[in-house]
Amino acid sequence: MIEILTISFLVALTGALSPGPVLTFTIYKSLESKKGYLAGLLIILGHAVLEFNLIIILLLGASLLFQNLIFLIIMGIVGGGCLITFGSLTIKNVIKKQYMVNFDIDNQNMKNFKGNSFLGGIFYSITNPYWTFWWAVIGLGMMINFNIGFHNPLGILLFFLGHELGDFVWYVPISLFVFFGGRSLNQKIYKYVLIGSGAFMIIFGVYLTLNILIFPPII
Repeated sequence: MIEILTISFLVALTGALSPGPVLTFTIYKSLESKKGYLAGLLIILGHAVLEFNLIIILLLGASLLFQNLIFLIIMGIVGGGCLITFGSLTIKNVIKKQYMVNFDIDNQNMKNFKGNSFLGGIFYSITNPYWTFWWAVIGLGMMINFNIGFHNPLGILLFFLGHELGDFVWYVPISLFVFFGGRSLNQKIYKYVLIGSGAFMIIFGVYLTLNILIFPPII
């Protein structure tokens, strides 16, 4: 069970480290709100509520397909393959120097949604195509590999908590850093962190793919 918590945390953290709309919104709210020090926490709480509901929906929607060994093996392989792809793209973007975190938020770019942080965490997650794809393929593939389902409520809980903890340990410190005056990250350190994240995604993607082939689920 500890394996589920740990790997869910690490995979979520590697994804959270990459710049995206939730990170941009976190920086914006941390800069613009009087209680910006709470922005990261509230955004991740909104994000977490959305993801918990999505996990339940995925398990409900795939419950019949979870009885099909071919489906399980295919999804496990596809999920692992996508992790390998995303890890490779992360390293490629670092090499091309497309990894900067922008602390100069243009209000014009944020005019579509300036609501509270909690709702923003939901809004900027659900409108991000990458987030939807991640859960439909990688997230589902991980749940299949770890045999997570309604028959294993503790597994669901640990998978969820590990995933949200991975987001929490990145977004909350970033929010505090920005609110208390931080305006840039050490790009050299961030560069190597991203390379490490990409390498982990590749390694874990290979592990998921081989694991589902060598130890297919027992139906």
